[in-house]
Amino acid sequence: MRSPGIIPGFFSRDRKPSLKLLACLTIVFAAAIAVLAVTGAEEHACAICFTIAVYALAVAAALLFAFRQQVGYDPYSYNTIFYAGFSLFAFFIMLMHLVLGVDMIKAPDIYQGIMVIHVLMGSAKNYMFFSAPFLLLFSAGLSISNVSLILHEGKRLVNLLGIILSFLIICGWLSLFYADYYVSGSQMEVMIHELLTNLFAAIYLYFECMLIGTIIADIIAARYEPHKDRDFVIILGCGIRDDGTPTPLLRSRIDRALQFAEAQKELTGKELTFITSGGQGSDEVISESACMRQYLMEQGVPPERIIEENRSVSTFENMKFSKEKIDERDPNAKIAFSTNNYHVFRSGFFAGTAGMRAAGMGARTKWYFWPNAAVREFAGLLTKQKGRQLLILCCMIVFYIILTFLVYLVY
Repeated sequence: MRSPGIIPGFFSRDRKPSLKLLACLTIVFAAAIAVLAVTGAEEHACAICFTIAVYALAVAAALLFAFRQQVGYDPYSYNTIFYAGFSLFAFFIMLMHLVLGVDMIKAPDIYQGIMVIHVLMGSAKNYMFFSAPFLLLFSAGLSISNVSLILHEGKRLVNLLGIILSFLIICGWLSLFYADYYVSGSQMEVMIHELLTNLFAAIYLYFECMLIGTIIADIIAARYEPHKDRDFVIILGCGIRDDGTPTPLLRSRIDRALQFAEAQKELTGKELTFITSGGQGSDEVISESACMRQYLMEQGVPPERIIEENRSVSTFENMKFSKEKIDERDPNAKIAFSTNNYHVFRSGFFAGTAGMRAAGMGARTKWYFWPNAAVREFAGLLTKQKGRQLLILCCMIVFYIILTFLVYLVY
């Protein structure tokens, strides 16, 4: 489940990754490009192009390194998604300028200096076209799983999220392709058209990078196996049957926690305590916590190793109230939590929000259920860290506005 050479142990670092070195490199490369441009932009165009390629490679490497460090510090973070998603885009920019630099050497009369800014200006659009095969395959697979989900679970709005996302992905891509296919008019009209398409592509690029980053982070989180040294494992509730017994989804979470507890005892001899976390809904005969407690006792777990948390009505409250129960007994306890594979990353995010460093484990989910549930989790994650996301998105928009003006008004 764990790949020590590639992915470090969760929470194995005490310091979060820093991008100070990347900031220093940015200043150095910006100064180098400025010097080359001032002393002769056209004469040094090829050097500027390769300098941008080297810088983009440095950015991609720095983000990948930060991603690995972030997984070791706090894997369930917005930063984890950002580093994973945007490192691929930085690598793509490197490839584009590397190819352009080679073309400028081979045919300097055709590939002139202005092409360097043109390539940067069109990087968001070109990334969309470059990633089109992935987007089409992803959308097709998502739609197929969604159709199967509807056939098994019924037609509800929440079961249509995958199809809705696929529709938005394809429509966004086709809209940009159509808008960028042909344009005519005055220089001002062409500039405005280019500006609008670049802004649309920048917004699309942001959400595409976040989607790719979320997929990567979700897969790593779902496949990770916590170290076998836990004191407590929190089982997150998710609804019970009318007769008070666990649903298959909830039972899979309990069984996953039991499996982990047995493996830990066999490996280290250490027994852990179960925290059954979940309140009672208006349509439930007992609390989810009581339901899980009963199931655990039926599986042979002694009652003294079960602690009920029966106040929570959300994942955040699951973590917050469970932490209170644990802190009463051992503030320095090592904690794990059990949920379904699609829900591990977001649950870990809420654990961190509640001030708890807990490693999650994911119970398997039916193949047609996971993709749509992952889309729901992705939508939920986008509602968090709004200020930071808006800042990054605004910076991207300003960047492409400046490049468009440089191409059409300066050169």
